[in-house]
Amino acid sequence: MSFPLPSRTPSGPRRRTLLAAAAGAFALAGCSAPEPSSDTTGGSPSAADRARARAARDSLTLSDRYTAVIAAHPGLAERLGPLRAEVVRHVTAFGGGSAGASASPSGSASPSPSSASAPAQSSASSSASASASASASPGVAARPKDALADLATAELALADERTQALVEVPGELARLLASVAAAGAAHAFLLTKAAK
Repeated sequence: MSFPLPSRTPSGPRRRTLLAAAAGAFALAGCSAPEPSSDTTGGSPSAADRARARAARDSLTLSDRYTAVIAAHPGLAERLGPLRAEVVRHVTAFGGGSAGASASPSGSASPSPSSASAPAQSSASSSASASASASASPGVAARPKDALADLATAELALADERTQALVEVPGELARLLASVAAAGAAHAFLLTKAAK
């Protein structure tokens, strides 16, 4: 009597399952409002408060990078708009807001609003004007694929940084950092796929 051979289906989760799990983790954790920390000593901010403020600044800087790429490459606006909106929600989740935008200490890493909006004023859509607007935005690659790859690298680096910070923060903030790191890793995957 012969037995049928087992099918050769790959073991382990599929890519779609991993992305759905990352999105589910983000939805479960939710973007909660910041809770004031009770372990402040002598009026100085706690480690959790400092980590939350840093995460908000990092998300704000990343949002500025998205804005600069969209301004330099308007053809990517439809693809990058939802990802940028998600990053802006992360800023809010960590307690940042529009007031934090002008006081961001990492302003040198992000383009100034005037330089990011200058390329958007160009209405010509020829390839010559596209490359000119890309070169007018400091820090944005001239080719759209390179700009997407740069964003993917930034998202992945920030996700790794946030994953490493999990051990230093209390439960609720750790869950928020974990879910935002998962979202950043998913963004990096989508951006890398789009850059190919």
